[in-house]
Amino acid sequence: MATFELYRRSTIGMCLTETLDEMVSSGTLSPELAIQVLVQFDKSMTDALENQVKSKVTIKGHLHTYRFCDNVWTFILTDAQFKNEETTEQVGKVKIVACDSKLLSQ
Repeated sequence: MATFELYRRSTIGMCLTETLDEMVSSGTLSPELAIQVLVQFDKSMTDALENQVKSKVTIKGHLHTYRFCDNVWTFILTDAQFKNEETTEQVGKVKIVACDSKLLSQ
């Protein structure tokens, strides 16, 4: 299964990368094993979002910036509102990065 490395820039991905860097620096973990952990993280995140997340969210806001480069859409919204069946959240600024999942099967 091919994956995107996109989720490494999420909060949990950054924490994992930082922890792996510390472990490699201290000699607790080899660099090769750290890379294998990151690859497994990419696969697990892709699988979890594809197969386990069932909720849908509606997003409304003011489109500040958008870009399409290398089959990746990037949207920056201001005064965004995220709404699902249970709750509504207001966010001052949000960046959404969207990739075509069909690219994974190529």
